[in-house]
Amino acid sequence: MRHNKKFNHLGRKSAHRKAMLSNMASSLILNKRIITTTAKAKALRMYVEPLITKAKPENNTTTETGSSNRRVVFAYLQNKYAVTELFREVGPKVGTRPGGYTRIIRMPENRKGDAAEMALMELVDYNEVYTREGQKTAAKAKSTRRSSKKAAPKAEAPAAEAPVAEAPVAEQAAE
Repeated sequence: MRHNKKFNHLGRKSAHRKAMLSNMASSLILNKRIITTTAKAKALRMYVEPLITKAKPENNTTTETGSSNRRVVFAYLQNKYAVTELFREVGPKVGTRPGGYTRIIRMPENRKGDAAEMALMELVDYNEVYTREGQKTAAKAKSTRRSSKKAAPKAEAPAAEAPVAEAPVAEQAAE
């Protein structure tokens, strides 16, 4: 019976599963997105999100805590380049986010060999299409079109041209 066994074993022994998740997490951190099966992506989300939480700046206030968190994360990842990337770039970028650092997008086609459902897994803050910054720029573009401030100078422009047209007439009368 499977009483109180909450995670997917992925059809592997524990050592193989831990090594696979470690390698996938390192690849996700270094490349910011990976393509894998949906089941592995869901298992990887449970594995990598606590590691990203440990890398947030608010959790690394002192050097002792920061180095302790680095050692804990290195025990999971076993890749010093991934740990450095996580603590230098990814952690500060997601510092204000309360959780949900990854996104799983299902791919339209299944894998050819065994028809497994494929998914694109990515770090949320590294996709410009879905980020709020991209939405803010689109909102700014709309607000400039609706601006009433630009309409006022256009209405004043013909009034300014009228005296210029009268000036040559006045010069001809003076001659």
